[in-house]
Amino acid sequence: MGRTDVHQFLPLTALAFEVLLAVADGGRNGYEIMIAVEERTKGAFSPNPGTLYRVLDRLLNEGLIATADNETSNREGRRLYRLSKLGVQVLEAEARRLEDQVKAARSRQVLKRT
Repeated sequence: MGRTDVHQFLPLTALAFEVLLAVADGGRNGYEIMIAVEERTKGAFSPNPGTLYRVLDRLLNEGLIATADNETSNREGRRLYRLSKLGVQVLEAEARRLEDQVKAARSRQVLKRT
């Protein structure tokens, strides 16, 4: 931990970005995060549990997520994860970075406007 300049965390890996998106609207446990990623990507991205928990540990160590120990899950004994204040800032910065890349692709007519 210790880093506070959001741009030091960028670019995020695809899975880290998806995990941050999955917990952006509230605390979720690992299984719920995995399902949320699969649903949001319509099955195109399906992380295995080992990979997911390594990313969760890294995001915890970096201070981008925190455990919501005082919240309860729908399943007893499951740890809930939520965005930290730094995580909110990093997620927003990454979304803006990706948006800028999409704008560049559109300006070069790689992507058509929809």
